[in-house]
Amino acid sequence: MNNSEHALRMEHVTIEFPGVKALSDVSVSFRKGRVTALMGENGAGKSTLMKILIGLNTKYTGEIYIDGQKVQLNSLQDSRENGISMIHQELNPVPLMTVAENIFMGREISGKLKCFVNFKEQNKKAKALLDSMNISIDPGTRMKDLSVAEMQMIEIIKAVSFDASIIIMDEPTSAITDTEVEELFRIITKLKEQGKTIIYISHKMDEIFRIADDIIVLRDGHFICQEKAEDLTEDQLIAAMVGRTVEDIYPKLECRPGGVYLEVKNATVRNKFENVSFQVRRGEILGIAGLMGAGRTELAEAIFGMVPLDGGEILIEGKKVHIRSEGDAIRRGIALVSEDRKALGLNLNASVKENISIVHLNDYCAGNIFLRLQKERKAAEKIAGEFQVKCPSLDVKVETLSGGNQQKVVLAKWMLGDPELVIFDEPTRGIDVAAKAEIHKMMSEFAAKNKAVIMISSEMPEIIGMSDRAIVLHDGKLTGELKRDEFSQERIMNLAIGRKVEDTK
Repeated sequence: MNNSEHALRMEHVTIEFPGVKALSDVSVSFRKGRVTALMGENGAGKSTLMKILIGLNTKYTGEIYIDGQKVQLNSLQDSRENGISMIHQELNPVPLMTVAENIFMGREISGKLKCFVNFKEQNKKAKALLDSMNISIDPGTRMKDLSVAEMQMIEIIKAVSFDASIIIMDEPTSAITDTEVEELFRIITKLKEQGKTIIYISHKMDEIFRIADDIIVLRDGHFICQEKAEDLTEDQLIAAMVGRTVEDIYPKLECRPGGVYLEVKNATVRNKFENVSFQVRRGEILGIAGLMGAGRTELAEAIFGMVPLDGGEILIEGKKVHIRSEGDAIRRGIALVSEDRKALGLNLNASVKENISIVHLNDYCAGNIFLRLQKERKAAEKIAGEFQVKCPSLDVKVETLSGGNQQKVVLAKWMLGDPELVIFDEPTRGIDVAAKAEIHKMMSEFAAKNKAVIMISSEMPEIIGMSDRAIVLHDGKLTGELKRDEFSQERIMNLAIGRKVEDTK
């Protein structure tokens, strides 16, 4: 292929950190007007490679070519001047400033007097940029009033305003709805038509095969392959990333359902869900599927006592219970692994040990006054070992861990209390394939101990791969229940859009 087709080439890139070769002789290329997915587990080298591109990792060997010209990227400014922009997973806008002010921050459009901003002209130029992408956001809107997806759109517009020709998107759909994903994909298609080069980082397989033209795989700092997306299957991609087959990702143990542990009857929370009824047996994994806004998370929060029921009842082992708080739920043997582990599942500034033991401190107190620190540490060390939490020590802040290991800390925290029912809400969101497999294994082993599991997931392969039964919600209503031998993506999707189960057979 002619090198002129490449917007970017990176050849023989190697970088070492103390004791670690993060990238080893990596050569990759990115074509103009195409989306190239950069795939690999956490630790594969994706972030390191991108940090080289945006000028944050400068002590590398190898060569970088942009439009055939060799460049040296020693700073963020170097990267920007060479047409490279990155939209990070963790967006960081200035919330009280307007859309236009965020777009032109640091390069404000001045009037005749250079010390004053010409807000009228700045808003006009921001609107022109927004219109060029068919984005209907008022440039005078404050950033705090935008959705996460809209903030991402503004970041894309900011990149365009810098005349970026290479745009890196890091997990851009991790916190947005299905409808917003469609809007993002529309914008990406528009950028492709303008000849922009998109580098797309994601763990979501269905997304990759929808939006990517090319796929690059890294593993343990080494280049594995670069192929057209149409030439790869999901099984081949997974094998390239982790050296495992797709069956290894969903290590489902044989289900031997016991008695009903939890029964929900006609549960209702106004404006969230209505008259939802189902059972969960010991020894099984009940999947809850549905589109964003279907009421799945709200249902989980109601069971866990975070929001009160407006109607209906909850029974545990046949007895009606009143769960008015999270504490009530915990005392009754229920745990909730929240979909937002950073905001609701962890204290990022606390240590791994503190995060694991926080819910169970009463178990390590003498006379409910003095904390038995040695007993607490031993318990935390034991459960962290069982869950294979990878960290230098239990005393490091949990924010320093990878997403997969953070999720393991959340699981360890709850499992330390030996619950009878665990509700997993999007348990593998934002983590790599290998970590997914480990968490799936833990989930399956937990159910095999005659415990009950509810798993909420937006990923249909996860629902199909791990559930023994599944219920599907649409707009707050239960549209159907499926046994494992009735599973199919088509049937689940039909139920998720509101069709009844009898219409899907």
